[in-house]
Amino acid sequence: MELKLINEQGLEASRLEASDTLFGREYNEALVHQVLIAYQANGRGGNRAQKGRHDVRHSTKKPWRQKGTGRARAGMSSSPIWRGGGQVFPSSPDENFAHKLNRKMYRAGMASILSQLAREDRLAVVDNFTIEAPKTKIFSSKIKGMGYDSVLVITDDLDENVFLAARNLPNILVVEVQQADPVSLVRFQKVLMTRGALAKFEEILG
Repeated sequence: MELKLINEQGLEASRLEASDTLFGREYNEALVHQVLIAYQANGRGGNRAQKGRHDVRHSTKKPWRQKGTGRARAGMSSSPIWRGGGQVFPSSPDENFAHKLNRKMYRAGMASILSQLAREDRLAVVDNFTIEAPKTKIFSSKIKGMGYDSVLVITDDLDENVFLAARNLPNILVVEVQQADPVSLVRFQKVLMTRGALAKFEEILG
């Protein structure tokens, strides 16, 4: 599989030979969907809590006697069917949202996403990506000069100037190879990776 190697003006300089295992894979929509859902679910934490019938502040005294009132039987006012009673199945901060995903499936899903990006011409490679100072204005003008508006930049060794300059831009994310995730690959319109990052991808996923 050949990938587009671009210069700092965003123009194609040459073609780069890449691994067919990683960039020539057939698109598997079901697998990609499963990988995305699992990744998002595994990043989710229990941040909500409700009170069950044992947690609400109510007396455990029987509201009225069992027989003879004409009313339905009632044990205590914290019952879920009462106003102010506890939830039947309360949410808990200890709730586990994790999805199990085999390592081979994750690698195949990532390869499927990268292959589709290459086919749709949303993936480009650059020799290196650095700026001389940690200034957002310099970084923004460089990205716009390459013709990008919404882009995920993947580098093999994250330059501190690039990292600091890109933090405040809403549609741009700069990550290292190990931090590249399937959700970000799908989310951004374009993906720009350095030649070193490409080699690392082939080493890790190839």
